[in-house]
Amino acid sequence: MLITPLFVLFNGIVFVLVLLFINTIDKRKWLTVLLSIVLTPLVFFYAFYPFINIFSNYHHQKYFKTEAWMEKPALRYEMSDHLMASDTLKNMSKKEVQQALGNYEWLGWNMDLKAHDNNIWNYSLGIEPGAFNSNKECLKIVFKNNKVVSINPFKEAVKFETED
Repeated sequence: MLITPLFVLFNGIVFVLVLLFINTIDKRKWLTVLLSIVLTPLVFFYAFYPFINIFSNYHHQKYFKTEAWMEKPALRYEMSDHLMASDTLKNMSKKEVQQALGNYEWLGWNMDLKAHDNNIWNYSLGIEPGAFNSNKECLKIVFKNNKVVSINPFKEAVKFETED
């Protein structure tokens, strides 16, 4: 486990809160400090940390790998930052992108042509974890002269099919 300044700060805050709470139960200082030292890790990892994870949109970052992209489409958002930051797809042809990412999931819409555009490919990246997240992550890849010119992330509202 990495000990970061934020981890130390949060542990300090939890320790003070536990100390203040136990101090309302018993006024003996030695017992209050001892119980606070013992209970702080438990409160931190079983109450505070899960609460923070629910309301933050932190997610694991992974390096892009074609096998993982193909096998787990719902977890593509974990690889998307690396895919966009690196030059993995830069100047690739459509055939090379298709080999790396698989077939596009839908084509983009060209307003000038009023039709689907074969030069705009979209991929779904899945839904980032979080309590108030109602959007799914998507990736738009734009081609010009059969080469990738831009990779843009966007969000789309999640629509669930209802049974009638």
